[in-house]
Amino acid sequence: MRLTNSLTEYGFISKVFHWLSAAVLIIQIPLGFYLVDMDFGDKRLTVESIHVTLGLSIFYLILFRLLYKTLNPTPRLQNSLFPGQKIIAKLNHIFLYVSILVITISGALKKLFNGEELDMFFFNLEIKDNFELAEIFYEIHIVGNYTLIALISLHIFAVIVHKLLFKENLLKKIL
Repeated sequence: MRLTNSLTEYGFISKVFHWLSAAVLIIQIPLGFYLVDMDFGDKRLTVESIHVTLGLSIFYLILFRLLYKTLNPTPRLQNSLFPGQKIIAKLNHIFLYVSILVITISGALKKLFNGEELDMFFFNLEIKDNFELAEIFYEIHIVGNYTLIALISLHIFAVIVHKLLFKENLLKKIL
């Protein structure tokens, strides 16, 4: 297996970025929904701390992934079955990255505007509280999560459709 991408297949580094991102999101999304319904207390603070740590981890992971992606070619898509296929695939990937960044940034800003300190791993942030802005960023965080779930669903659905209807094994490129 190659370390970097080729024009036909993803390399080991891209595969690790992809599946590590998927694994963290599989934990993070349900954890966020679980957190919403929790009463305030020690358990909630622990779950929230885990949620924030995972959120910051995915943020940094996506930043490294995007940096790596700019320095490494993306494998080509096979001949399109319809004209917009490549455009839809590219847009889905772009929106996946944007939604993850929006979710993590809005979550961090919600926490900061609630008057809480945020440990960014390398440094701590704290700003003056502004509860109205905290609420706005919380709403952005929620909408971003539902958008991300829809985009992930579309991503998985496309892989299934390509396998079943078009006999293309897209998953093989990233496994």
